[in-house]
Amino acid sequence: MRAKARDLLGRAGFSSTRVMNSSFVIPSAFGIRASPFFSYFIGVHSCSFVVNFVTMSYLVTIGLEVHVQLKTRSKMFCTSPVEFGAEPNTHTCPVCLGLPGALPVMNHEALRMTVLTGLMLGCDIAPICKFDRKNYFYPDMPKNYQISQYDMPLCTNGAVPLHDLAYPKDAQKNIATPDKEVDLVRIHLEEDVARSFHLENSTGIDFNRAGIPLMEIVTQPEINSPEEAFAFLASLKQILIYGAVSDADMEKGQLRCDCNVSVRPESQTELGAKIEIKNLNSISGVRRALAYEIRRQITALENGEKLEQETRGWNDAADETFLMRTKEFAHDYRYFPDPDLVPVKTEALLAEVRQRVPELPKAKRGRFVQQYQVSPYAAAVLANDLDLARYFEAAAKGAKKPKNVANWILNDLQNALGSAGKTINDCPIPPEALDELVNLIDSGKISGKQGKEVFAEMFTSGRSAAAIVKEKGLEQLSDLSAIEKLCDEVIAANPKPVADFKAGNISSLNFLKGQVIKLSKGKANPQLAGEILERKLKA
Repeated sequence: MRAKARDLLGRAGFSSTRVMNSSFVIPSAFGIRASPFFSYFIGVHSCSFVVNFVTMSYLVTIGLEVHVQLKTRSKMFCTSPVEFGAEPNTHTCPVCLGLPGALPVMNHEALRMTVLTGLMLGCDIAPICKFDRKNYFYPDMPKNYQISQYDMPLCTNGAVPLHDLAYPKDAQKNIATPDKEVDLVRIHLEEDVARSFHLENSTGIDFNRAGIPLMEIVTQPEINSPEEAFAFLASLKQILIYGAVSDADMEKGQLRCDCNVSVRPESQTELGAKIEIKNLNSISGVRRALAYEIRRQITALENGEKLEQETRGWNDAADETFLMRTKEFAHDYRYFPDPDLVPVKTEALLAEVRQRVPELPKAKRGRFVQQYQVSPYAAAVLANDLDLARYFEAAAKGAKKPKNVANWILNDLQNALGSAGKTINDCPIPPEALDELVNLIDSGKISGKQGKEVFAEMFTSGRSAAAIVKEKGLEQLSDLSAIEKLCDEVIAANPKPVADFKAGNISSLNFLKGQVIKLSKGKANPQLAGEILERKLKA
């Protein structure tokens, strides 16, 4: 049966290996009956499906090391500016170039931002931390050592909460562990290295990046799938942006990730060989790299190979990992305290930074539901983007029905922005103007259909809703006596539909209401017209 399934998968264009913690629908053409106990990983993407033949089960264990550039104006140990996209090697000085005799001076704002990150993630803040020298020799390290933290980091413990919208869209309906929190080992502060450019026959190095403050956030090995790794990074990025400690733009190298992944037979208690994937620079890339590496390791074990601890790179174009080197151990770096930097007492930092802790995404989602009566899903989408959340709150401030403001933002406004290639920060409709439009609709002065016409004009011209309604003469007729007069005329002119309604044909009311709207040249409030007609016909 196992051989038959492999043959079917091969003919379908898939290579197959066993993996746990995932599930997928089996295409019926495979002719394999589903079972809840066994799953096979397919393709280069992280998807799997369930089959019912006997094979060995494997457990996947993933830990992440996330490097985050802090949003400071100057570097960690010197006054050279931090600026993305500057001409190569223009933001350097003797300190960040490692020239003889140059001494480091600590960037206190980088310390504050790291403590703030620790507070946002529920970490324990060390009363005293120190900086160490991590020794290694590589072209991107100008001093031949990196100033980092080893045995006395700023932050320990803590966790990152995962929420539904943080998962990839194709995985949001099948989350293995809802509301999971991934525990952290530590957050420590260090300096970034230079950036290498590997050309066809040479390598160029830009030292602008060398010395930029860099947090390293290390997780416990308790992530169980590429989808959870994706959700962890998305959630972490959101929190970092909320705290304004980093823009976390992976395209600019402000957030980079190393993944440690191992697989082992389900019956084995000891973790498998830890294999590291270095320098992944996109969240989707992390998911794909882990999916490939899990498949590769399981295939190797099934073929009787022994896996060894090693470091691998990720070839995004080829969708595969490749061997870089056997993994160094901590003693290879010969850590020792940096003699030029004194230990830091954090008591004063803590007192200052506590005032900077923002409302975090989870709390904001809950508040939106309670304060504005929006659905949990709408609250999650709005809070998912800090700028969108700010826009919504500004628009909902004076709204009679904040829920309707949220609906306009999540549907019409988001669609219009997407079609125009704009972000919420480029929106031509100020939040107060959207509030005005929604209030015009909610008060019955214009219909929902007219509101869409006005919205389109607002988005194109930037003019206010009231001005457009006045210019186009769109304001609905809501005067009760005027609408009653129109209803009387329509009832008198349409005896058959009136008789049909009285005989039980409810749909005739819609025809009569349409006649009222037509007689008013589209200005009569449809809701009022319907209510008045129904009252008169039942009298």
